[in-house]
Amino acid sequence: MQIIPHVAVLYSQVLDTFSDIEDGIIIDCTMGYGGHSSIILEANPNIKLIAIDQDQTAIDFSTQRLEPYKDRVEIKKGRFSSVIKEILKEYDIKDIRGILADIGVSSLQLDQKERGFSFASENLDMRMDRDALLSAAEVVNEYSAADLERILLEYGELRNYKKIASFIVSNRPFSSAQELSEAVTHLMPKGKKIHPATLLMQAIRIEVNNELGELSSLLDTIEEARFPNAKIAIISFHSLEDRIVKNRFVRWSKSCICPQEAMRCTCGNNHSYGRVLTKKPLTAEDEELKANPRSRSAKLRVFETDIEE
Repeated sequence: MQIIPHVAVLYSQVLDTFSDIEDGIIIDCTMGYGGHSSIILEANPNIKLIAIDQDQTAIDFSTQRLEPYKDRVEIKKGRFSSVIKEILKEYDIKDIRGILADIGVSSLQLDQKERGFSFASENLDMRMDRDALLSAAEVVNEYSAADLERILLEYGELRNYKKIASFIVSNRPFSSAQELSEAVTHLMPKGKKIHPATLLMQAIRIEVNNELGELSSLLDTIEEARFPNAKIAIISFHSLEDRIVKNRFVRWSKSCICPQEAMRCTCGNNHSYGRVLTKKPLTAEDEELKANPRSRSAKLRVFETDIEE
């Protein structure tokens, strides 16, 4: 019997999102340990699910977990931004009825110290795909001060990014996430409920895995594909991701794309891709927060496409 190592966040909200999809294909862009995939397959008995992940450990586990649904599941390894393009070449676009992406690190990745995601990790890694070339060690110990400043400002939104970058360059090499997080604690924001080094580690992790680039690329592919009738559900865990998703969904919903200063519409007023189903992001309810504190940062936004085939 498998021990489930990771609890899927916002599971009831995800189920509700896809509850009216009776057939066709749902793509789980971030399968992880099969949490969302398994509940979608159980609740939607006539759909096929294509699951994507770049972590071989997760794929091995989920292949077993999803065994009861093997006739309706296809698992693909790779970064979702590129794999989804391959899927769109293989299948009729009209058959794809739902796309889910959970843009975050799984609990198992956080809890496995050897993966380097945890503050207590004894190494510097943070690669979601262990075959990837760039790791946290290269970012921390080899990046120039200017490059460190860039990621600390853009991905960590740290006000004293210059001072932190200078400190890292002056005191490296660092051999572990624990050593790094303890060394920079005195420079981190005070008074927050999160670990002092959270924003620093977040910035490094985003750089290592190109997380914002992956998300933007996925949204670009969805936009270019022009799905006639599908639900797009994106779960994010910090403001940078949520902002990208929110802004893209708002843009997709606009029919007129003329500049604000335009006196009259000249674009044809027919550019809407569909409608935003979540005016505000869906978040975890009290029961889930008690059972899984890590769900407190999760936000789900949903868009429904509606264009002429």
